[in-house]
Amino acid sequence: MNNENINQIERNLFLINQRINQACKIYSKNKSDVNLIAVSKKQSTDKIYQAIKFGVTNFGENYIKEAQEKWLEIKKENPQIKLHFIGNLQSNKASDAVELFDFIHSLDSQKLALELKKEIKKQQKNPEIFVQVNISEEPQKGGILPNEVSDFMYFAKNECGLNIVGLMCIPNPEERASPYFALLNKIAKKNNLKNLSMGMTADFEEAIALDANYIRIGTAIFGERT
Repeated sequence: MNNENINQIERNLFLINQRINQACKIYSKNKSDVNLIAVSKKQSTDKIYQAIKFGVTNFGENYIKEAQEKWLEIKKENPQIKLHFIGNLQSNKASDAVELFDFIHSLDSQKLALELKKEIKKQQKNPEIFVQVNISEEPQKGGILPNEVSDFMYFAKNECGLNIVGLMCIPNPEERASPYFALLNKIAKKNNLKNLSMGMTADFEEAIALDANYIRIGTAIFGERT
């Protein structure tokens, strides 16, 4: 990896953190409450090591197989790292997800909840789990519909015993994100959940304004995927 790429990652992280600081100042939020997840899917391990060097401790991956190939060694060497699964999680991959990830942001069905329950008990692990909400009710997108979140929460927490810590959403990119972030915030408060995983490069300031405390940023840190 050449020095230009190294300097670019450092510069990008500096600029992203400046934007986070500015958003927190404008919207009267506590910077320490905002967790930056560096989305490292399709990125090289060289770039990941550079991001770690410059202080990143939360990383997000979308694919189980790719994450296993990259992260087993990196996590051994860097035990402070928290790894977040942010992609679509198939129920037959629940075992792998529980084994490798500290956070799972995409619980979206009763079938997956039951598989996670089984694997958590078997592996004696306790990942922090976000329920994915299909906030803009797009038929092609996974997630729990907004009016079904409360019932699903009861099932996931009381019948499956899962460690549900928050809600996640990916609004329709063709529409303004803020109304959907506001709705997710409202649903979270109704269900006594403090964590919101929402906001990406184009809209994370809006997400911070509406109480996001996990924002997911990829290309703006690492550059184009390799």
